[in-house]
Amino acid sequence: MTAAAVRTNGAAAAKLLRAHRFRAIELLPWLIAIAVYFLFPGYRLLATQILVLILFAISLDLIVGYAGIVSLGHAAFFGTGAYTAALLADAGWQEPLSALALGAVTAGLLGWVSGWIILRTRELTLLMLTMALGIILYELAKDLDDITGGFDGINFENSAILGLFPFDVLYYTTNYWYAFAFLVLGFLVARTVVHAPFGRSLVGIRENVRRMHAIGTPVQQRMRHVYVIAAMIAGVAGAIWVQVQGNITIGVYEFEMSGNILIMLILGGTGRLYGAFIGVTVFTILENLTETVLGTDPPYWELVVGIVLVLTVLFAPRGLLGVFDPLIRRYRERTP
Repeated sequence: MTAAAVRTNGAAAAKLLRAHRFRAIELLPWLIAIAVYFLFPGYRLLATQILVLILFAISLDLIVGYAGIVSLGHAAFFGTGAYTAALLADAGWQEPLSALALGAVTAGLLGWVSGWIILRTRELTLLMLTMALGIILYELAKDLDDITGGFDGINFENSAILGLFPFDVLYYTTNYWYAFAFLVLGFLVARTVVHAPFGRSLVGIRENVRRMHAIGTPVQQRMRHVYVIAAMIAGVAGAIWVQVQGNITIGVYEFEMSGNILIMLILGGTGRLYGAFIGVTVFTILENLTETVLGTDPPYWELVVGIVLVLTVLFAPRGLLGVFDPLIRRYRERTP
């Protein structure tokens, strides 16, 4: 290997290490999440839901923002993790952590099996197959209402986490920190994935799949792997979603769930990870604020969110997080 090649490889490795390194500014959303718990105790249920949806959006960002796999059926994995945890609790297995782990495994298996078919296709066909997966599971859940509870749903209880921290539907103390802890873990997993060489190859696949084939990258294998990882994280989010609320309905499989989480991600910015934080928060606050001011019938919040989405696409194509790119770039230049 020549000296020039060594220098080039060394520079590339140094760039990877700098990208992977945590910066002080990255603490900001986490500090805000901690502050919200203490400053707005009356909104802990809503804040807990936001945390879970951020985790769900991060899982979608792995395949949409990094691998370029656009999905309209990501709720299939969210709902599978949710129903796994809920049905286990309803059957008497009320230990939440093991139920959550099984929810992740079940969703991952669904991602592995469905990925063999879906990821062999491209563009519109792929989009339709992802949507079909969600619709099939929704219809199954609706028809098997003796098991799933159908539109009425299932109410259940979980035992205390580690036998020490019971779920609390009044003050949402344990519920909030439970969701927060797994958001941190899920984010760290996603961040490690996207900053590793594996994640860089996903970006290459998104940008030019033919070139990645030409240089010998196992494209199908990489896409299946990230699809399974995203499915498992979505399954974790689904399990937490129902565990902190103590009930589940077939709404976890609805197309609206898949569509909304994609809109949230587009609002915040795809391929950014932190875009999920902004997109989910803005979407959820807009929805609840509009419903409070204008009512729920008709659902004016859909109009408001639609207008904000159009304005974002037109004037901030990189998402709301992209608005802060000049400030972020300036901060990075000043930080060694």
